[in-house]
Amino acid sequence: MSFPHRHLLGIEPLSPSDITAILDLAEQYVDLNRAEMKHSDALAGLTQINMFFENSTRTQASFELAGKRLGADVMNMAMQASSIKKGETLVDTALTLNAMHTDLLVVRHPNSGAVDLLSQKVNCAVLNAGDGRHEHPTQALLDALTIRRAKGRLHRLSIAICGDIAHSRVARSNILLLGKMENRVRLVGPPTLLPSQIDQFGVEVFHDMREGLRDVDVVMMLRLQKERMDGGFIPSEREYFHRYGLDAEKLACARDDAIVMHPGPMNRGVEIDGEIADDITRSVIQEQVEMGVAVRMAAMDLLARNLRAARDKRAKGVMA
Repeated sequence: MSFPHRHLLGIEPLSPSDITAILDLAEQYVDLNRAEMKHSDALAGLTQINMFFENSTRTQASFELAGKRLGADVMNMAMQASSIKKGETLVDTALTLNAMHTDLLVVRHPNSGAVDLLSQKVNCAVLNAGDGRHEHPTQALLDALTIRRAKGRLHRLSIAICGDIAHSRVARSNILLLGKMENRVRLVGPPTLLPSQIDQFGVEVFHDMREGLRDVDVVMMLRLQKERMDGGFIPSEREYFHRYGLDAEKLACARDDAIVMHPGPMNRGVEIDGEIADDITRSVIQEQVEMGVAVRMAAMDLLARNLRAARDKRAKGVMA
């Protein structure tokens, strides 16, 4: 299975065949995760360090579980009590990690580009678990796997991404991935929550929720990222839900078999009605969580194969 990348920093460098390779391997890990014995030795003997400079529940737990099921030695670094808080630079942290002979490094950071910087300074494979407003590649990949399993394909679908797109790295990664796989992408939200250069994204833009959801196959809701807002982007949460929150009346504009997605955590009654979120006939939100573990297992497996191949090549060169 070919995956010619040393790191997974974003969707942008990936080709459609790269995306398909991850999703196909993830399908195998879905089956493993549903089996009684959930363990593989794909990462046996390797060390995985999770560095989360931002709070996370789903992503950190998912990466930790993925690593352990693949047989890696997994360590979660408590970044709130780390030397970074004492003034150590990110580069010095990278040098420390090199000295520990880390093999896989999973990083979430509030600044766009920080994960890429780390990847240039370490000798291990780096996976981006979200950097600022830039990208969140494994979230887009797990969303893609969820869509492919629910719809039977990942091309020529009409997909609406709704809500706070301006502050969302999830939206950016999904726009890139879904575009590469030949889907029709619509962005739905108030002008204040759309990126300034939206015309360069190759998407359709709607400010009316009902119009934006008309006949779509997939409705992808996004969380209001209040922690990234420094002004009055919406009049009130009540008004926002009235105009842009997903309820039964707005969902009726989509196709009868349209699925509903949300990356979590959800603000019920703000971006999505609780009954819609819990409707097992339409919502695939829990499936997204399940697919997250499988996708992260696949991504780390593929990167570990490349890491081992590169080390074997260097060792043979030294022996020669």
